[in-house]
Amino acid sequence: MRTDDLIDALAADGGPVNAPPRRLALVAALGALAALVLVLSWLHTRHDLAQAVLGGMFWMKALYTGVLGLAGYLAIERLARPTGSGRRGWALGLVALAVFAVAGIWQALVSPDIQHALHMLRGHSWHSCSRNILALGLPMLALGLLAVRGMAPTRPVAAGFATGLFAGGVAATVYGLHCPENTFTFVALWYSLGVLLLAALGAVVGRWVLRW
Repeated sequence: MRTDDLIDALAADGGPVNAPPRRLALVAALGALAALVLVLSWLHTRHDLAQAVLGGMFWMKALYTGVLGLAGYLAIERLARPTGSGRRGWALGLVALAVFAVAGIWQALVSPDIQHALHMLRGHSWHSCSRNILALGLPMLALGLLAVRGMAPTRPVAAGFATGLFAGGVAATVYGLHCPENTFTFVALWYSLGVLLLAALGAVVGRWVLRW
């Protein structure tokens, strides 16, 4: 059977169409659990967590990274189908990234002086933030690629990128339980970089793992 014929047959079959949401929900649950276990056993929660959850920035970070994870989910949920497109997910992710980037730049511009702006940019954990998010997201990325491989993606690089974005958003959200940074400037750069590293890794690995 030619590849085009196989794609047409899969597109006409109702089985794969209903499979992605259930599988991806399981991937998200297991990935979040794995990230939480790593935070609790390796990084540990921030010492002022009880107080932090009462503040707005804690939830703003969670909202931002959660939206990035949702963007990845929307993209891979469609790309896991033979004729699917990830446009909705890409659009949502770009809007979220743009909003936080503008907020971060504005916060730096209105800071009292350059030293204060640099402090907001670097925080106390710039050297480890992106790396930690990458580490926390690796289990979910592996699970996600395995799950998507059992579906019907026809664009392996895009599907891998979306899977990594999905994993990165979930991992970064859980990472907020540990990270004490509370500026838009820091989150817009280092959180975004950690999520995008997972997305890039997903694209590279997905090129081979998700290829038919």
